[in-house]
Amino acid sequence: MTFNPLEQRGIPLDRQVRSWRELDVAPIDPDHCDPYTRCRIITMNGIEVEAILFSHQLARHTADPEIKRQLARVRYVEAQQQKVVNWLLPGVSSVLETTIAYEQVAVDLTAWVARMEPDPYLKQAYQFGVLEDFDHLYRYANLYEMIEHRKAESIVDGLTEVMPGRPTRFHHRDPVDNVRDPYAKDATNPLSKLHALTIMSAEQQTMNFYMNTGPTYMEPIARRLYQEIGLIEEEHVTHYESLVDPGETWWEQLVNHEYNECYLYYSFMEQESDPKVRAIWELHLNMELEHLHAACDLMRRHDGRDPAEVLAPELPNVLTFEPNKAYVRELLATQIDLTTLGAGYVREAHERFEAMQARLHGDEAPPSDQVMADHQDMFGREYRLETEGEHPDPALREK
Repeated sequence: MTFNPLEQRGIPLDRQVRSWRELDVAPIDPDHCDPYTRCRIITMNGIEVEAILFSHQLARHTADPEIKRQLARVRYVEAQQQKVVNWLLPGVSSVLETTIAYEQVAVDLTAWVARMEPDPYLKQAYQFGVLEDFDHLYRYANLYEMIEHRKAESIVDGLTEVMPGRPTRFHHRDPVDNVRDPYAKDATNPLSKLHALTIMSAEQQTMNFYMNTGPTYMEPIARRLYQEIGLIEEEHVTHYESLVDPGETWWEQLVNHEYNECYLYYSFMEQESDPKVRAIWELHLNMELEHLHAACDLMRRHDGRDPAEVLAPELPNVLTFEPNKAYVRELLATQIDLTTLGAGYVREAHERFEAMQARLHGDEAPPSDQVMADHQDMFGREYRLETEGEHPDPALREK
C-alpha cells in the first residue's frame, strides 16, 4: 500500500504536548531485545536531534517573530520526541556498549543506503564511509574486551561482522579532501535527498556522542581511542553534509527534514518487533504528519512554492535494518585501499594525504593501532566475529 504523508493528517499540534507520565517510557532490555530495535532507537534519536538543531538554526536566521513562534511550537514537541526515543536506551548499558551499537548502526544503515542509492556518485560516498565505520566497530570491540572483559557479539548478535575495515590510521585526511560535490536539488531523485539527510544526521549524532563521552573514561587508551575516532566522525559529517545541495532554501530544507522523519518513523513502525517501541514509532509518525503540514504551510507562504514540487509523491520502500555481510565483504575486497582527493576517490597515497598522516601521527602509532597492540598483549590474539569465513582481503586475515 502506498503512503503519501502529504495526504495524511495526524494528531493536531495543540494536542501533542505530553505529560511527565507519558514521557517516562520503559527502556528496552539490552539482554533480550532485538539488536536492530536498539539500532532503530539510535537512528531516530539522531534524526530528532538534527531536526531540533536545524530548527534552532532557522530560528536564528529569521527576524519574523511569528515564524520563530511556529518553529518553537513544533521544536518543543520534537524535543519531547527526542527524549522519549533516547530514553528507550537502558541505563544499565555502559558507554562502550552503546558505542558498539552506534557503530553497528553506522555499518548497517550506511550499507543499506548504499545498496539502495540510485545516484552513482552518492552511492560511492556511502560505500567509502561504511568501510571506515566498519573498522571503528572492530577497534571498539577490542577495547570492550580489554576494559569490560565481554565480547561484542553479545551486542551485535552475529547480525554484523566484526573484523578490520579500512584501517583507522588511514582515515585522517587533509580537511579539503573531505568535501564532496553536492547533488543537484532540482534534478536528483527525492530518495537521494532522504538518504543524504539520514546518514548526515546519524553521523552527526555519533560525532556529538564521542565528543561528550570520550573524556568520561579513566583508562588512557580508551580516552585516546575516543579522541581519534571522534575526529574522524567530524570528517564523516563534513563528507556527508557536503552532499546536500546548499542551494536548497530554508523552507525546502525544513520540509525535507519533516518528510524524512515521516519516512523513517513509518519504516521503523512497519518492521519493529517490540510492540511497546512500535507504538512509539506509530505515535511519533502521527505527530510528524502534522509537523510536515506545518512546514509545508510555511514553504507555501514564504517560498511561494508547492512542497509537492520537491517531495516524493509517496514514501519510498521502507528503510530496513538487516544484515549486509555479503555487501560489506564485497566492498572490503574491492575498495579498502581508497582514499579521497578533492571531491573524488583515488588509490594512491597522494601528497596532501601523506602530509596529513605525517603531521598527525609523527613517529607514533595512533590510538587505533595501540588498542590492538594492547589487546594482543593481554589476550595473545585480537577479537573478531567472522561469521562468513576468512577476511576477504588476504592482507587483513588474522595471523
